[in-house]
Amino acid sequence: MKQVKLCLSDYKFMCIVWDNEPVQSGELVKICLEVLGWKKSTTYTMIKKLGEKGYLKNENSIVSSLVPKKSVQAFESEYVVNNTFGGSLPAFIASFMSCRGLSDSDAEEIRRLIDQKSAK
Repeated sequence: MKQVKLCLSDYKFMCIVWDNEPVQSGELVKICLEVLGWKKSTTYTMIKKLGEKGYLKNENSIVSSLVPKKSVQAFESEYVVNNTFGGSLPAFIASFMSCRGLSDSDAEEIRRLIDQKSAK
């Protein structure tokens, strides 16, 4: 998996790309203005910057990602667990749950994921 660490503004921009790809650069400018409040020049700077880093491509004014969202999320979550909680997933979950309630549907989904992972 390609290790992609994005700052928050890069991640928000990539989320827009992932949600709309392939997307014409002009349409991306409109979406970024509406969602992020960015000027046209800011959006085009981001397209260029993230293109140079190999995270997206802009061919014939059509922008699409080169890295999957799930890969970025997996790297980011592992980074947080390792660097903030000493690699302890239970410590991360305990901390997360101390600040936020857990709905019955969330708990059921987590149980399903654990059971699925344990079966392998």
